[in-house]
Amino acid sequence: MNQLVELDANGDPDFMTSLARGLHVLRCFANARGPVTLAEVSQQAGLSRPAVRRCLHTLVRLGYAAREGQAYVLRPKVLALGHAYLASTSLAERAQPILNALCDQIGESCSLGVLEEDRVYYVARAETQRIMSMALRVGSQLPLYCTSMGRVLLAGLPEEELDAYLDRTELVASTPRTVTDRTELRRLITKAREEGFAVVDQELEIGLRSIAVPLRSGGRTRAAINVGVQPARVSMAVLRSRVLPALKKAVQELGSVAPPETLHAR
Repeated sequence: MNQLVELDANGDPDFMTSLARGLHVLRCFANARGPVTLAEVSQQAGLSRPAVRRCLHTLVRLGYAAREGQAYVLRPKVLALGHAYLASTSLAERAQPILNALCDQIGESCSLGVLEEDRVYYVARAETQRIMSMALRVGSQLPLYCTSMGRVLLAGLPEEELDAYLDRTELVASTPRTVTDRTELRRLITKAREEGFAVVDQELEIGLRSIAVPLRSGGRTRAAINVGVQPARVSMAVLRSRVLPALKKAVQELGSVAPPETLHAR
């Protein structure tokens, strides 16, 4: 049974299954690099084609999507939904100039991410050059277990929440270097907690090495900042001796200019 239907069947009288399905369909566009067909959305969303057809028809009628032949694309109006989040918190706004300065200082791309639904969501980014096959931008989302920001965000969780995450998450190898053994992953998360940073070396994508530090407030990790580099250009030694101090300074600066209430991104 589809999860959305199960939620409705659990007895919550205020839960709107139709709205949940519509949002679920809308999210299927997130990782698409072009138009998507009804069949593709149906498969990805786990919903029947008639249900997906009604959702897409509604999105088109409301101006959030458009038809292109037999496929669908999002329209600019949908940007207002994401902008509402960015406008409601000053965290991303205050982080952007700090990320820009960090990017200029070390000559590498850097990002600010938060934990949401077992993923790390990018809420601010400064980029020098594209070093990944996928384009990262505000709104991008990546797995927690094989990314540096994800590791420090996991390291900030209470043990029971970390246990629950590891129990429900399928650890899929993105590259031959991806850690998929739960015992080893837990060791690395514990190490990140103890050291105050995490390094992930080509586990998400070959040719990408990244380092991240947590942004903490009120005793919890609220966000993370990372720097991504190419292994051929930046060694592990340089990453620790040059990039890490600059990264820690940027986090300290952000913590000093961002009011505590803006750090509660979760």
